[in-house]
Amino acid sequence: MMKYFLMILLALFTLVLGATPILAKDNWHQFSATDAQVSELGKNSLKPGIKLYMKGEKHGKVVKRMGEYKSNKRSNAFAKSAQTACDRAFISALMALQDRAEKEGGNAVIDIYTITKDQKFESAEEYSCIKGGFVANVALMGTVAQLAE
Repeated sequence: MMKYFLMILLALFTLVLGATPILAKDNWHQFSATDAQVSELGKNSLKPGIKLYMKGEKHGKVVKRMGEYKSNKRSNAFAKSAQTACDRAFISALMALQDRAEKEGGNAVIDIYTITKDQKFESAEEYSCIKGGFVANVALMGTVAQLAE
């Protein structure tokens, strides 16, 4: 009896391992940066005192640039839509850029673009994201700046 139980367990284990590559496939997505920022999550998480501008978006006069910084964030994607998981990772990455701006004395992060897996994606309206079976990933680059009031 124990022998059959172990054989069944081994067979199930083999099936699970064989299915893992299917679940782990990374899919690239592009979503609206504005929609994510004005979503409930964005409104509740982002700091209104530190403005965010995607690459190509118009912003005020730059008084001082404090450097370009990267933020790479992941979110749990299991049983979530690509948009939900990616928006969460995107908002988390923006929050990290805002924290850096605050630390450096800036009041904005400008020229934000996606650099996920070393693939540059620049857009004034969208960000790119990779979603696998269990994780969504967004990596952003942005320039911390002091803008004229």
